[in-house]
Amino acid sequence: MALAPGPRLGQRLGLAIASATGWKVEVNEPPPARCVIIGAPHTSNWDFLLALLFRFASGLDLRWVGKHTLFRWPFGGLMRAWGGIPIDRGKSENFVEQMAATFRASDALLVAIAPEGTRSRAAYWRSGFYYIALGAGVPIVLGYADYDRRAVGLGPTLHPTGDIHADFEVIRAFYAGIKGKKPERQGTVQVRGS
Repeated sequence: MALAPGPRLGQRLGLAIASATGWKVEVNEPPPARCVIIGAPHTSNWDFLLALLFRFASGLDLRWVGKHTLFRWPFGGLMRAWGGIPIDRGKSENFVEQMAATFRASDALLVAIAPEGTRSRAAYWRSGFYYIALGAGVPIVLGYADYDRRAVGLGPTLHPTGDIHADFEVIRAFYAGIKGKKPERQGTVQVRGS
């Protein structure tokens, strides 16, 4: 990955950690200023650390959505400082519309969402990320952590068409060769009811 002139200390540290641990940080082209980034596959707690490594090493102001229990004392402030947005699935009413409105009100916002929603095997992906992007009129960037290649990064950009099944075919094809830390836990890249 090419560094911008004068990378920040956090970025230098992130790149040093990636290098020392044998991980590559791949950003072939900068993401759009406003986009939803898929974080997949999500099979282990290590995925969170790789997402943070990517955030620092890439120098991107990446925000991420996590379950509200991660934001409790004593680590809540740190999680927010590292870009976290807490979500309580039990209480969150109309999260998709709230996030879409946040995008519409922002000039720059990169939000990563793990559509599997769990580290256990899921029968389908949650589609909230798709409807947030569609409602906000922003693209979806296919982010990944590929444990086989020891690479974390951003893949292609998808502009949602409104035909979720056709768009999921594109998403499924991209993730077909990407392996999580525990591949047996990878969820099927499909919408509920497919």
